[in-house]
Amino acid sequence: MDWSPPRRLRTDEIPATVNNSGWLPEMPLKRFMKDQVNDRTDKYGGSLENRCRFPLEIVEAVVNEIGADKVGMRLSSYASYMEASESNPEALGVYMANAVNKFGILYLHVIEPPMIKINDKYETPHSLLPMRSAFKGTFIAAGGSNGDDGNKAMADNYSDLVAFGWLFLANPDLPRRFQLNAPLNKYNRDTFYIPDPVLGYTDYPFLEDINSS
Repeated sequence: MDWSPPRRLRTDEIPATVNNSGWLPEMPLKRFMKDQVNDRTDKYGGSLENRCRFPLEIVEAVVNEIGADKVGMRLSSYASYMEASESNPEALGVYMANAVNKFGILYLHVIEPPMIKINDKYETPHSLLPMRSAFKGTFIAAGGSNGDDGNKAMADNYSDLVAFGWLFLANPDLPRRFQLNAPLNKYNRDTFYIPDPVLGYTDYPFLEDINSS
């Protein structure tokens, strides 16, 4: 199959893209929001407000189509992937958290800032609290948490919910393991994104399988 080379969307093409946003992958939205990759000079580039315009138009279109009570947004302003980074991730996150309030969406699912090594300890120098304070709906924090971290985050009102990704991949009975304070299977990052062979999705053992072996 022949593919046309990628090109920049013209300003007049973006409204049609918004109306067909059901097929739109996540990465283009990130590339609009992040100032290290968005070099547009029209109303979708430059200022923070302009860079967030396209994602917010998508949110509005989806809300109008299916209702705000069925819409959530995942936001990773601190993440840097394929050069899509942001010079002021906190400002971006807070702006988006405030901006989506007017649509009344159900939840905001936010990725924790990356940890860095400080004095021989890994710490997170940034916090999601400014975004948590800005957003009026259900706030979900994700990234690097274990059971104790998750409980503390909710006890401290850091988030309403805590999402688990890698630990759930490796532990199909994760809630039960947390409840029993049982050992966790270690995840294998080398199998996270491979289509063939099919490994690392449904082949991690349940606690009962380990105990009976």
